Amino acid sequence: MRIVWTHEALVQLTEIEDYISKDSPKRAAEFIDRLIEHTEEALSDEPQMGRTVPEIANPDMRELIFNHYRIVYRVGQDHVEILTVFEGHRLFRTSEIDP
Repeated sequence: MRIVWTHEALVQLTEIEDYISKDSPKRAAEFIDRLIEHTEEALSDEPQMGRTVPEIANPDMRELIFNHYRIVYRVGQDHVEILTVFEGHRLFRTSEIDP
């Protein structure tokens, strides 16, 4: 299954990396690389593995958790679309994703 990162998800990854970079640019880059690798490896073989996003009742929108970050994605016919990435203590806001 092909993995597609939306513009919003890439913006979020950049913001996460910028925040972590304040302490350690190397650690920030490594963390983002691990998050991307984990997401793509997990979802390319088993796109349904994540749980349904608790804030919404849409079985096509799911999420993975990686080191306290929520990775929200939508399962399509031939691809998985990564919609957004954010800290796990926050609630999912539909306004943060591209329609």
